[in-house]
Amino acid sequence: MAAILLGVVCVVGVSAQFGYRGWGRRELTYDGRFTFVRLRWTRGTFGSMPLGRGINMWLHEFPSAEANLMSVLGEYTAVNARTDTSLILSLDDDELFRYPAAMMWEPGFWVMTDEQAGRLRDYMHKGGFLIFNDFEGQQWENFEAQLKRVLPDAQLMELDGTHPVFNLLFEVGKVDIPNPPNHHLGGLVPKFFGVFEENDPSGRMLALVNYDTNLGEYWQLAGTGLLPFEAENHGFQLGINYMLYGMTH
Repeated sequence: MAAILLGVVCVVGVSAQFGYRGWGRRELTYDGRFTFVRLRWTRGTFGSMPLGRGINMWLHEFPSAEANLMSVLGEYTAVNARTDTSLILSLDDDELFRYPAAMMWEPGFWVMTDEQAGRLRDYMHKGGFLIFNDFEGQQWENFEAQLKRVLPDAQLMELDGTHPVFNLLFEVGKVDIPNPPNHHLGGLVPKFFGVFEENDPSGRMLALVNYDTNLGEYWQLAGTGLLPFEAENHGFQLGINYMLYGMTH
């Protein structure tokens, strides 16, 4: 606990001092270091209104969420992590296949082409790990419909704290901790779902779904005092475990 708290304080101080120049690049020379990848989708729905480029819901909490998470990951684990830059890749970018894990924000509004669905399917079948984050309520219907276009036979299996993804480095144990009252999803109880190879929950997880929560906001607001320390700490523990899972499975 103390180590993560120290890391968060240092991260926020460095971020404030040096800014976020260089984060969210569309291409990087691959050098083997672990790089945070955020997925960019350019088609979507917001109720009945088409999403335009000006809304960019997939960009929420950018870039402080990934900057803070990667700083803690690089400082307090043995991971050779890129802590000064990240990638934003489209769903059908060939560069995605170089990276073991990628994260998508706001999948409750995400829509894609058939080609993009096929490329995401290939990515997961070839070892990629997708993390979905930041959606709630009725947004589940759109998310599930889009996921089924990627993996038509996929079963979304609810996870509890016993799954290895929650205990790789930090033993999180209890995962259904309600969002803090001052969080924009305050009062909702997060739920977590996995998609597995051949729908076998003892096998490799292809995708991890964070529903009724937004871990990115915990990372973004780290050390600001706007959210309880316990919630921030919990969010970092989950995030680090997720990245480790992507690298080792």
